[in-house]
Amino acid sequence: MSKYEIAVFDVDGTLLDTREGVLSAVKEVIVNHDLPMPTPEVLETFIGPPIQDSLAKTFHLEKAKADELAAEFRTSYKGPNLIKAKPYDGIYELMDELVKRNIKIAVATYKRQDYAEDILKHFGFDQYSKILYGSDFEGKLKKVDIIRKCMVDLGSEDYKNAVMIGDSWHDANGAELLGVDFLGVTYGFDFHSKEDVEKCTNVGSADTPLELLKYFE
Repeated sequence: MSKYEIAVFDVDGTLLDTREGVLSAVKEVIVNHDLPMPTPEVLETFIGPPIQDSLAKTFHLEKAKADELAAEFRTSYKGPNLIKAKPYDGIYELMDELVKRNIKIAVATYKRQDYAEDILKHFGFDQYSKILYGSDFEGKLKKVDIIRKCMVDLGSEDYKNAVMIGDSWHDANGAELLGVDFLGVTYGFDFHSKEDVEKCTNVGSADTPLELLKYFE
């Protein structure tokens, strides 16, 4: 019987490859403000974390300016760019199998709440779980806060039966702060190897969605 009864998933780099839509909106903001275009490697770091944090770090912006550009990004992203994404191979099969094994599924993402709801509905992930939390409109929530909201909605006070699944340090850190186990995936944007995952507190890693099933046996 699986140790875990609850699986909390990140979105960008875990459920969906959102690279095309996110980077299209990011580049639009950069061009509109005559900012230097970062390298492809730096641009990829914009996928997943709060956009205002990435803008401030990359372009050395004050908070007010970063927030202004982040608002422009969200305006661009909420249109056709939002659904310029693709589910990772095997992710639906993983979800189907977790449901068969009576694993409760939730989603915790840094995407803004309304955007997260729209994109998950578009790609059919709402059939697996109605428990979805994203960032607030001001972008003040940390990943630990978002994961906690999922756990409260699930009515779970025993965090030992839950695991957070994600592709980044933000996911790992949020899980650790809450006392939830963490599984890192290496097919997303931040972690590219088992060694990358091992730099964070974790209970394992997976190179594909279906490899995650071994942790629910």
